[in-house]
Amino acid sequence: MTKKKIVIAIDGHSSCGKSTLAKSLARELSYIYIDSGAMYRVVTLNALRNGWIKNGEPDRQKVVEGLKDIKITFHWDEQIEKNTTFLNGENVEDEIRQLEVSQNVSPISTIAEVRREMVKQQRENGINKGIVMDGRDIGTVVFPDAELKIFMTASPEIRAQRRFQELKEKGLEVNFEEILKNVEERDTIDSGREISPLKKADDAIVLDNSNLTREEQLLWSLERAKEKMEEDES
Repeated sequence: MTKKKIVIAIDGHSSCGKSTLAKSLARELSYIYIDSGAMYRVVTLNALRNGWIKNGEPDRQKVVEGLKDIKITFHWDEQIEKNTTFLNGENVEDEIRQLEVSQNVSPISTIAEVRREMVKQQRENGINKGIVMDGRDIGTVVFPDAELKIFMTASPEIRAQRRFQELKEKGLEVNFEEILKNVEERDTIDSGREISPLKKADDAIVLDNSNLTREEQLLWSLERAKEKMEEDES
């Protein structure tokens, strides 16, 4: 018998690999991965198409008014094994990754009305379940009733080392102490911000991946998901 679908919410500290785990879980379970970053890119694309951004400054009123005409959905493309983003039924996955969108998404994402609408649409995407989403407040604000909530963490030193290694492999000159300081400052900011603070949900399961490989944490998470699916059936 097919297991019932659930909602999986993954929150946690920066540089813990939340998105990597979320995408891997979605792929293994044939679930939809809700990419919150892609949603803000869609709003930005819509603003660019309508000429609502001039010299990097969005026309806030027009962007907000235009939200009523935007419907963002995600689908898993079996042929290319990739999550795809749609704007009003149009596949815009490639277009939202273009440089012009990247250069203009930050000011769009700071608009409070945009953030509220994105949370609303994230919830709508989760009505039929079978989704995975990661962030800082997914299990506490966006999907407080998610069947599986995972809170990812690792020591600041481990996370700094991972980022240090990643940047070095890209050929960049980096200083470990500076990266560690940045990680620690990011933790303080994320936990103390007024909007969308990083907070562990009371019913979240902690995943400390300080000493786990990507494969090990994926297997651990799949086991937790299967347990929740079976609970949902009983």
